[in-house]
Amino acid sequence: VCHRRRGEEMYKILQINYRLTSSIDDFLREAEPVANVIAGIEGLRWKIWLRNENQNEGGGLYLFENENALNAFVNSSVITRLKDHPALEELTAKVFDVPAGLSAITKAPI
Repeated sequence: VCHRRRGEEMYKILQINYRLTSSIDDFLREAEPVANVIAGIEGLRWKIWLRNENQNEGGGLYLFENENALNAFVNSSVITRLKDHPALEELTAKVFDVPAGLSAITKAPI
């Protein structure tokens, strides 16, 4: 468990959401090889894949060790391919700080 003091560098969460023009299950099957690439990203602690079949939406939550790792990923070919994917539309991305102390209390996997 990591406890950080105010002013110390914090973990970063990247939240990506998108709407699909194809089946979400087809897209996730196609994304399986990309999962192995994402797993090797330096500074990435974990990614949770998101699926909302009723709304034909998908996305992911990514926990990065720091802002540098997050920025490197955002500027990587993985994100370029995601933005250019013909089955995706309405792609949004948001970045959040993670208060590690409070998150540890509520059993966050950090």
